[in-house]
Amino acid sequence: MDFSLTEEQIQVRDMVREFAAREVAPYIHDWDARGEFHREVLDKMGEAGILGLPIPEEYGGLGLDYVSLALACEELEYVDTFLRVIMSVHVGLNSLSLWQWATEEQKQRWLTPQARGEKIATFALTEPNAGSDAGAIESTVVRDGDDYILNGAKMWISLADVADHFLVFASLDRSQKHRGLCAFVVERGMEGLTTASIKGKLGVRAGNTGELAFNNVRVPAANRIGEEGEGFKIAMSCIDQGRFTVGAGAVGLTRAALDASVRYANERETFGVPIGNHQLVKQMIAKMVAGEDASRLLVMKAAELKNRGIRNTKETSLSKWYACDVALQSADDAVQIHGSYGFSNEYPVERFLRNARGAVIYEGTREVHQLLQADYALGYREDKPLRCPQPPAVGFEQESHEAVLA
Repeated sequence: MDFSLTEEQIQVRDMVREFAAREVAPYIHDWDARGEFHREVLDKMGEAGILGLPIPEEYGGLGLDYVSLALACEELEYVDTFLRVIMSVHVGLNSLSLWQWATEEQKQRWLTPQARGEKIATFALTEPNAGSDAGAIESTVVRDGDDYILNGAKMWISLADVADHFLVFASLDRSQKHRGLCAFVVERGMEGLTTASIKGKLGVRAGNTGELAFNNVRVPAANRIGEEGEGFKIAMSCIDQGRFTVGAGAVGLTRAALDASVRYANERETFGVPIGNHQLVKQMIAKMVAGEDASRLLVMKAAELKNRGIRNTKETSLSKWYACDVALQSADDAVQIHGSYGFSNEYPVERFLRNARGAVIYEGTREVHQLLQADYALGYREDKPLRCPQPPAVGFEQESHEAVLA
């Protein structure tokens, strides 16, 4: 088993690291403290090619593999979680899903400008009364000639106030629960679509999060992704991609907590020695070291399966669950190592802790992933192959792929 990175992967990692250090790191303390989202960051990410990193060159992307995507997410979240969230919703949940499920005309219309960073995209599944239970979605669509009439609301949508394209899921027949869902691309400017930001978040304060409302929005049938009734299957395949980016980003947050803790432990003295000499401080730092390495290995295992076009629902779930739990524990230990200073925003570790808390909720709660892993172990869940319009893996020869239906 070869754990070394290719020259191309190293270049991607270093490029994204330098971008985040230059464009965001000097300002993130103030942006987070003021709860400011800076739209120009998206433009700069697009110019650098980051927003199209895993999308084939024929659709305006860089055509790179999933290891490169994981490395990019890690480097972005090392600086702040809001940067990785952009990758999750724009790339993982939307663009990669369009590449898998959209028609050629739809890819040219939406995917190409997204990969170039000319248009910003997001994903809209969660509702005020429907999160983990996607079958309980209350938003509805009714066919009306060549259009669908969309009504309902979405909640906790990243980039809600800045996205141009929304991948929206609604029910054609609520009595069918998840089997009645359909997927659509809704475009900003459609009559009846309104968005609003959510204030007062615990973490990811430099990111834009909001809600959507649909009041008799007329969506052309040409905007439907996949067939009627395939919405749940599409949503679950989207989430598999999103979970991968979340787990990869969590490795970066753990690394940031470790680096901050090591610096402080070598500078701060108690009882005449740096606190790094105290055994219980060493214990917390050692846990971060082990957690970072184990998390990265789980993420890279999922990345390799994706690169080979092999179904990876179980592996991606495990990497997301474990890496996010490690990041939360590492951030908490980092605050403890910093003592009272960790309780203020003079040091970045309190931001790490606030940001880490959300990741054990979104993209499948910790409890959902525990149930998934137990069901696989007990034999209650199987990887049943389902046909896809296209495999999601990019930048290499495809071997095989089965869709995700969790």
